[in-house]
Amino acid sequence: MASPWLIVLSSFLFATMGVCVKLAAADYPPGEIVFYRGLTGAILMLALARWQRGTLRTSVASMHFWRSLSGVIALCLWFYAIGNLPLATAMTLNYMSSVWMALFLVGGAVVLGSARVDGRLIATVLLGFAGVALILRPTIDEQQLWYGLMGLLSGVIAATAYLQVTALGRAGEPEYRIVFYFSLGGVAAGALTLLWSGGLHAHTWKGAGLLFAVGLLATVAQFLMTRAYSTGRTLVNASLQYLGIAFSFTYGVLLFDDRVTWMALLGMLLIVLAGLSATLLRSRATPADTKNAPLES
Repeated sequence: MASPWLIVLSSFLFATMGVCVKLAAADYPPGEIVFYRGLTGAILMLALARWQRGTLRTSVASMHFWRSLSGVIALCLWFYAIGNLPLATAMTLNYMSSVWMALFLVGGAVVLGSARVDGRLIATVLLGFAGVALILRPTIDEQQLWYGLMGLLSGVIAATAYLQVTALGRAGEPEYRIVFYFSLGGVAAGALTLLWSGGLHAHTWKGAGLLFAVGLLATVAQFLMTRAYSTGRTLVNASLQYLGIAFSFTYGVLLFDDRVTWMALLGMLLIVLAGLSATLLRSRATPADTKNAPLES
């Protein structure tokens, strides 16, 4: 399958995963959903490693630890936001990770005393923040502002997780090993949250099905996206990846009666434009990174 179609399918699967997370959040806390998502992913990656005759042994365990820590925190915050916000809003706030990476580049240039800070990056960051303001204004009331901030924070931490995935790729770590240790981190973090959430909840067939679907959809989507970024063009892939927002918006309207406002639509468009601009500028600045896919945080 060509890389553009891999990205489209991956974006659809991630949006569908978001639906499952939102439905499961009615019966399970975010930490427990992360636990089962990680457990499913770890089992699938273990099976894939055996099938490919690969090994899970690594010489960069500390890198995996920090990548898993940041990725799992971002994932918990994202699931928390999905359970309490309109689906498209939560998805869009997480997609701000590309804009945050642009902000990191600007901040790094200032700290290092660079003679020239790229004005295009600054414009990209401001465009992204304008999109956030438009989205939060019509779709979030005062009671939901906390959840909106958590969704925004998930994008910040997801940006750092992406940078760590890039570093692991440069270190020669295969995708299945990166995803395995990330999934294992989800199991560990989810298990810790169970200590103060009352332990594992009793399952219904519906609940168990939703939890399994979250893990399966997320893992398959990760691999499709990774394959697409390793064989296709970065900017084309990034453009199509934002279809996940459109899929989530459609799901939200059809399944959850989410409101449709022109301010929300304009905000999503601005964030998409900012994300694409950040991706283009970053790929020009660091061509070596274009082979590394932004795996789900």
